[in-house]
Formats: sequence, C-alpha cells, structure tokens
Amino acid sequence: MDTSPTGAAVAVLSDIHAVLPALEAVLAEPDVRAADRIVLTGDLLAGPLPRQTLARLRTLGDRAVWISGNADREMAAARPGNEPADPMDAWAASQLGPEEREFLRSLPATVTLEVAGLGPVLFCHATPRDDTEIALVDSRPERWAEVLEGVPEAVRTVVCGHTHMPFVRFTHGRLVVNPGSVGMPYGRPGAHWALLGPGGGAVTLRHTAFDHEAACARIARESDSPSAAAWADTYVRARHSAEEALAAFGPGDGRNAAPGTDG
Repeated sequence: MDTSPTGAAVAVLSDIHAVLPALEAVLAEPDVRAADRIVLTGDLLAGPLPRQTLARLRTLGDRAVWISGNADREMAAARPGNEPADPMDAWAASQLGPEEREFLRSLPATVTLEVAGLGPVLFCHATPRDDTEIALVDSRPERWAEVLEGVPEAVRTVVCGHTHMPFVRFTHGRLVVNPGSVGMPYGRPGAHWALLGPGGGAVTLRHTAFDHEAACARIARESDSPSAAAWADTYVRARHSAEEALAAFGPGDGRNAAPGTDG
C-alpha cells in the first residue's frame, strides 16, 4: 500500500497497547499536532482500554496511517477456542464488536510513504516480511540481511516496532528506526515515539513524560479487565528494564544458532 507524498513531518506511534492516557499525552505534543501524517505501526488495541483507544485514534481521520501488528491480527481472528495466548489480549479481543474486528482485519501489513528528505519509507510492525520476527539494535548483520531481503532498492529507510525499545541503526545501506512503545515501554516510564522530517529528513526519537501514577489509577478505574490494575502496574510503570527485554527477546533473532544453521 502506497500513500501520497508528504512534505511535512511524520509522527510514528507504535505499540500503544490500548493505554489511552499515554496516547493522549503523545497526541498533545505540539510536533504531533502539527504532523502531516501520524503513522500507527501496530499493536494498537491489545491492552486495558481497547474500545476507548480505537475511538480516539479514529478522531485523527485522514492524518492516520494504520498498520496491523501481530496482536491486532490475532484479535481480529479471535474466536471461542482460538483466543490470543496473552490473557490481556484475549480479554481485549472480547471487547470488540464485528465492525471493529473487521476494521482490524482490513489493516495492511506494510505501508510505503514518501517522506521529505528520506524518500520512500517503508513502515511495518516487526519486520517488512513478518509481524512477529525479532530484529534488535544488537542483532547481527546477517540477521538484518535476512529480514530486509526483498525490500525495494529505492527504500532506504525502514520503520518498525514490536520490541518496545527505541533505536536507530544503519545497516546494509539502510536506516532502520524503531520508535519504541507508546503504552508498554521497557526501561523507563513514559511514551516513546519518533518524528521523521522535514528539515533534510531528520529522524528524531522522542519521549513524552506523563503522570504514570495517575494513568495507572485511571486504567484501574475505567477498564473492565479484572487484571487491569496489575497489568498497568507492570507495563505503564515500566517494571521491566531494557536490558531484561533484550535478554528475553535476543534468542528470537537466532543469535544463538550454531554456525551454518538457520536462525
């Protein structure tokens, strides 16, 4: 799916996970309010306030560019006996009606958008070819060669999410940007996002601080999920460090595979 060129800034919000207070804090940022496009790179509604978050995102209208994440795909496909494995994701899926699930099913896996100063930029959830693949800032070059294989030569910038840790890495002639997570950050509380262009195609990783204690209280009060308070205590307060997350995700990129084997 290709969209029309934009000469103004593009804000990238990933992995919101239905944490509405975090989303509202980011949308209030002056640079986000001024952005020509707001690209949503998946895992949007798998969390404690799914319907409220979807309603807020829909108010963005044509400024929003939607991309499906693995959690969105699983929520759209959820049926009795085929619920997402994560309990919060399964609960969130149960809150969506047929129209909302159909909307999630309609979301594309990738979007290519022309961004001033960067040219065509490919946006995806995890990697351009798969919405669950692991590729990290410290993944070996061979891994990046695998996951970027098939990306059109004209695309020199790839923006992904999924692992909830912000980074910018140059590899195999391409700039790879992960904005981090709006709603489930690792390492420190607050919402992570990214701003692309203008001004020569700058890429800026951004962090929006907000009252995460008040956010946890609001989630516990407004969510019907029986685990909302505990979930918010863990993820909105960012109880997991980035180092713990890297250790947990690391084996998924094949770094421990024996030489000469697939990983």
